[in-house]
Amino acid sequence: MIRKHAWLTGAVTFFVVFEIAINGAGAQGHGSSPAPEATASKKAEEQYKNIQVLKGMPADQLIPAMQFISASLGVECQFCHVQDEFDKDDKKPKLIARKMMTMMFAINKDNFDGHREVTCYSCHRGNPKPQETPPVAAEGVAPLAALTGNEESGKPIAEPSAAQLFEKYLQAVGGAAAVDRITSRAMKGTITFGDRNVPIDIYAKDPEKRISFTHTPDGDSVTAFNGQEGWLGFPGRPAREMRGQELDAAAMDADLHFAAHLANMFNDVKVRGAEKIGDADTYVVVGRREDKPPLRLYFDKNSGLLMRLVRYAQSPLGLLPTQIDYADYREADGVKIPFRWTLARTNGRFTIQLSEVKENAPVDDAKFAKPAPEQKNATK
Repeated sequence: MIRKHAWLTGAVTFFVVFEIAINGAGAQGHGSSPAPEATASKKAEEQYKNIQVLKGMPADQLIPAMQFISASLGVECQFCHVQDEFDKDDKKPKLIARKMMTMMFAINKDNFDGHREVTCYSCHRGNPKPQETPPVAAEGVAPLAALTGNEESGKPIAEPSAAQLFEKYLQAVGGAAAVDRITSRAMKGTITFGDRNVPIDIYAKDPEKRISFTHTPDGDSVTAFNGQEGWLGFPGRPAREMRGQELDAAAMDADLHFAAHLANMFNDVKVRGAEKIGDADTYVVVGRREDKPPLRLYFDKNSGLLMRLVRYAQSPLGLLPTQIDYADYREADGVKIPFRWTLARTNGRFTIQLSEVKENAPVDDAKFAKPAPEQKNATK
């Protein structure tokens, strides 16, 4: 399994699936990736061996569930599983995990009408064993009143409305007319994992088409969305289709008119106070969409620009967050866009820095054509 460019192959695999918010089946070492049509129609117990607590769950939700446990406890797969034999019950933590999931489901059913209020992370907070004793105050830690804003003091906070923040953001990037005039975008830059970086080319075209090519020593890794379908391509592997929430995230990334669409994106939206990101003071907006996870948006109080977006992917055990920080805003043909963005999840992060942007550049629709599935050799 170790390849010549192992560090880069792993990093690019993380990047491709990270960009669409959910890692693909098999990315965490849970065996070979099942065919898309198999996971779409089968239950977890039909696709995988020895499923006990999570029976009835769609097969393609098993890996997100395992990722949620990994992030909540701060552990890797081998903490509970036998390497390459994930169906075995040889390790005690796996047996305990089943009991904990059963307990969590019961707590939510008996106390919260079945709504998911308590998760693995509620108690573990990144530790394999929950801490039973509160820590003492450390030097420099703010008092409780400071951590809870002005709620303790009762002082009202004058905040703009979400609609006002959306409009200020739209004007900050150039206004509706300038945004609507953009029909395509060609970008070149580098993607950085730790102290390593490789070239990347990204192409976007209206309506909601986007494809990126990460150029690795082993070949190109591809993340693509053509407005309806999405897929991931890895060097030496067949393409994997995006599904469900992956497509929602990919469509959001591909939206060249995102700033103009915010005002009509949500069925419920509220301003949730202020928060500091680096040296910038921001307003936090939480928007809820019908049958989709919420979004958290952070707007710079002074410039109005979007500094951070947090979106979530559903798993059977809880929400998996993806945080995108935007920086280095520059004007490109009348529209301000971030030339740098950093994507972070619980298991890692990467940064894309653009060096060249061409607005309304010719981008052939053929670039977004879905590759034909590989034909298996016929047997005699």
